[in-house]
Amino acid sequence: MKVLLKRLYQLFIFVSLTIVTQIGGVIYLVSLLIFIKWDKDFRFKKLILFLGLYTIATFLITPFIAPIFGREKIKHTNKIKPTNYMTVFLNRNYVKSDLNKLLQNTENQLHNTAIEIRYLDASFPFIDRFPLLPHLSHQDGKKIDISLIYETKEGEITNKQKSISGYGVFAKPKLSEHNQINTCLKKGYFFYDYPKYMTFGEINKNLIFSEKGTKKLLKRLLKNNELGKMFIEPHLKQRLRLTNNKVRYHGCRAVRHDDHIHVQLK
Repeated sequence: MKVLLKRLYQLFIFVSLTIVTQIGGVIYLVSLLIFIKWDKDFRFKKLILFLGLYTIATFLITPFIAPIFGREKIKHTNKIKPTNYMTVFLNRNYVKSDLNKLLQNTENQLHNTAIEIRYLDASFPFIDRFPLLPHLSHQDGKKIDISLIYETKEGEITNKQKSISGYGVFAKPKLSEHNQINTCLKKGYFFYDYPKYMTFGEINKNLIFSEKGTKKLLKRLLKNNELGKMFIEPHLKQRLRLTNNKVRYHGCRAVRHDDHIHVQLK
């Protein structure tokens, strides 16, 4: 019975690491094999072994294999950065080369502004159609989530966010705006506003959603010919007066998009 429970526990760890990082499950199995053969004993040996192997695989091996699958790491610059570096550590920062070009072109158009491109989840490094949960898409290297822009009460643009993860703090509809969130929830799509449980903690509560800054970012993104679609909530499209037909509604089967912008290639 103990052996069975141990194997079930190991299976759970393998599946969980694979779901969250794609490569973590395989690294876990490798670390178990090395652990069995490594006769030296010290505290947290198994954990240290796994983290060491995982770090090496993430930063030194995976970036060189990913191009075989048509993916590459998002290129960081002065204006292109992850909202949270756990996105990088979890290997959720891989895209097609055209998406990197789109980000770089947008950066060039923002060179004389205070606005930065802070990205959230993109895709895993390997295999099309491998799910990047909890997203319904993000399986082909053509999609990326980008953080909204905020400002201080004095109107100064900042690149800080309102949650640790970058998700889950919403620019909610005003009373005069269409409330698609309530519409979806009333239709039974109870998971529509689930990102509120994925903040990992709210921060910078004094910051305000920047209509001016976010609109400027969206306008620059929309200038790229490689852009296929952009998803935001209908009330933000209305508020920011966006008329480009590439700005679309994602539907009730996804989650709400008033905490981030979804961008994808053609």
